[in-house]
Amino acid sequence: MSNTTEKSQSARFVLFTASATCALITLDTNVVAVALPSIARDFHAGFADVEWVVSAYMVAFAACLLPAGALADRIGRKTMLIAGLAVFFLASLGCGLAPSALALNVARAAKGVGAAMLLTSALAIIANTFHEGAARARAWAVWGTCMGVSTTIAPLVGGVIAQWAGWRWIFLMNLPICAVLAACAWRGMRESRNPHAGPLDLAGSALFAGALALGIWALIDAQADGWANWRTEARLATCAVLLAIFVHVQRSRAHAMIDLALFRQPRFVAAVLAMFGYAACAQVMMTFLPLYLQNAFGLPPVRAGIGMLPFAIAMVVGPHIGASLGKRVPSVALLTLGLATIGAGNLLTALFAGMSSYALIALGMIVTGLGAGVLNGDTQKAIMACVPANRTGMASGISTTTRFTAIVTSVGVLGAVLATRTHAALDAHASSLGDPGSVLDAIFLSRLLAGDLAHAGENLNGPAGAVIVRIARASFASGFAASLAVAGVCALIVAAAVWLLAGRAQTEGNSTAGGKAGSALAE
Repeated sequence: MSNTTEKSQSARFVLFTASATCALITLDTNVVAVALPSIARDFHAGFADVEWVVSAYMVAFAACLLPAGALADRIGRKTMLIAGLAVFFLASLGCGLAPSALALNVARAAKGVGAAMLLTSALAIIANTFHEGAARARAWAVWGTCMGVSTTIAPLVGGVIAQWAGWRWIFLMNLPICAVLAACAWRGMRESRNPHAGPLDLAGSALFAGALALGIWALIDAQADGWANWRTEARLATCAVLLAIFVHVQRSRAHAMIDLALFRQPRFVAAVLAMFGYAACAQVMMTFLPLYLQNAFGLPPVRAGIGMLPFAIAMVVGPHIGASLGKRVPSVALLTLGLATIGAGNLLTALFAGMSSYALIALGMIVTGLGAGVLNGDTQKAIMACVPANRTGMASGISTTTRFTAIVTSVGVLGAVLATRTHAALDAHASSLGDPGSVLDAIFLSRLLAGDLAHAGENLNGPAGAVIVRIARASFASGFAASLAVAGVCALIVAAAVWLLAGRAQTEGNSTAGGKAGSALAE
């Protein structure tokens, strides 16, 4: 066997292992959404508790991505990947054995730390292994396909496990997978690092983590405390102060986690903004769609998982459409088209949400999924293309921090819209009930929003109970439509911003080229 063939097979094995690791994170992130109503029922948890099941993981994930990327560059990407698998293994065990919602959320936060270690190191390994244009493009296409497949099967896997084995096995199934991936990484990967990596920015890491946690805490608890409450205002104000200090620290550090000079490049800002819009307006639907399908249609977890397949399958088809279009149109046009498609899909779904027609909802899911699929790999490539090869850890940190910060922020914002609109719809319907206050109270609303309509309406019997359940389903559909409408409008706004930034980048590029040509002529 030739040396070239051996290197090719080794590179493929590395790509498979790194892509499978990323797919595990995607699977774990999305599989939980279908099980949220089951978790709410077991722990008698409210909407805020259910939001934290997602947000505790996402906050820890997003907060640790930047330091994890810097640490991977410093100590080695293979070492970081194996350590991350160990953390993920132990945290998954903690989630599966959690005795309460609080214990589950603490274990989920620990799991987010492990996921950050895994994702940044895996992305850096792929970028560091595949340097040339054609090989690099194929590698990212394989990575995108793995992510798409894991996204596709996640709802169904989550539904099957939650309904037939219990939600705890959603976490426990990670244990053998982590063990196999660790063995593959140990056997098949070579160590790589940035020889010029500076010291870790612990102050910057702590500031960013604190700001993100406080911001999400404010968004989630504002639904109970109120936006004008001093607690909400204090959390938001402290979040803003910490972010300002974080930016100041990054500017003053020789080896900062984020090279802020990158944000002077319109092309880089456009790529990051596209990633944010994609995650905030499309990926976040993996959290809200299962709640909608189980609440509005009364579907059990398995059927809800099956019901999400149009969205997930469209995300698998999307990258192929994007690859075909990418040969004919510029990258920025592709990013703009993907965001506009996501916006149109969300608005369609919002329009159909109250019509009790799954076929129409599926149509909206397909449109959104196609846009998300187009963006899934292209946003990653656009960001990574703006940095030198020895800073791939930092670039993957920025990319994935943007993605998961967008998701967790969107969960908080759209969750607030969902709660506010659902509450308003319940109040509007309450006039038709004899004694609405005895039923449609804060506990009922919280359990309804958490997808736990079974416990919310456990004391409802007869025709009157059927009326209240029907009102609850219609109210939740109204809240879901409002949150989707907000996401759709935001996606269209981000699409316009990306297009304008790209135009500015082209103008600056032409000016620079003209200046160099003028200097050459003068000489």
